[in-house]
Amino acid sequence: MSHRKKHSSSHRGGPSVPSGAPPSRSRPSPRSAGDLRRGGEAPGGVTARFVKFAKTPKAVVLGALVLLTLVGGVTHSGQQGIPHAALAGAVGVVVDLVVALALGRKAVFSTGGLITGLIVADVLSGLTPLYVVALTAGAAVLSKHVLKRGRKPLFNPAAVGLLISLALFSGAQSWWAGMPLTSWWHLPLVLVVGVFVAVRVKKYAQVLSFFGTYFALILVMAVAHIGIPSATPADALRTPFVNAAFFLGFFMMTDPPTTPTTLRGQVQFSVIAATVSLLVFSQLGGLAYLLLGLLAGNGWTVWLGRRRSADPTRRGAKGRATPLTYTTDSVLD
Repeated sequence: MSHRKKHSSSHRGGPSVPSGAPPSRSRPSPRSAGDLRRGGEAPGGVTARFVKFAKTPKAVVLGALVLLTLVGGVTHSGQQGIPHAALAGAVGVVVDLVVALALGRKAVFSTGGLITGLIVADVLSGLTPLYVVALTAGAAVLSKHVLKRGRKPLFNPAAVGLLISLALFSGAQSWWAGMPLTSWWHLPLVLVVGVFVAVRVKKYAQVLSFFGTYFALILVMAVAHIGIPSATPADALRTPFVNAAFFLGFFMMTDPPTTPTTLRGQVQFSVIAATVSLLVFSQLGGLAYLLLGLLAGNGWTVWLGRRRSADPTRRGAKGRATPLTYTTDSVLD
């Protein structure tokens, strides 16, 4: 009887442990390991987050802009560029932070605000007063919080800010990060970096469509003698016009939140942007024609998105483009 009771109690309490054996160590649960990683105590946690960020479209564009800003900043046309870029980037980050706090959102470092500020500084002339640089960057970042659908901007923020600056302050634009008036190897650098960005953010079809349409229309304009004396088709192929076109095509037209995601939409967007740009150039000249063309393409994207949203029969229809969506790793978030 005592032997049977002792045997049954050992089954209820689990397997018996021989006397003198070392106690077993329990392995940490998956939840404990996750808490350890979130707490930052696990080795490699910061490195893993940095590697993850480095693969996002924002990191790719930011790295490209920093590189071109540093290289262009040591040239004659961009001597004041680096201080302007630092100021515009700081203003962009601060404005985004203030807006986030005002709306009760979590305060985080805004990579999108930094990118917008860098683009603004890379386009404005190095002779632009500092207060104009700061106001232009602030207006650009604010525009994405005003002209938006949900939490996504409708128009390219940098383009909006630069046009506002042009209208209010007659702000000169040299597009110095596009390497005008520099050594022969600077423009190939812009092209190589631009192609890398277009491939990484999956906008290469859009970029190819834009440049294909842009240069084909310049050829047509030259053959048909279209254009005013101060803005001929040949002028569009000279510096700084061609440099500005490359910079806008690679680093402003590839903004995910304000451009289509479908292949068909990207091609149509690019054709519209290039066509409007050259129509404005042939009649008015100047350097704002590229910004107006980009915003025209953004406007078409907005109209197309609303049209598809209003017509449920077009959503996901076979053989038709699906509704426009935005990537989670948007460049200007």
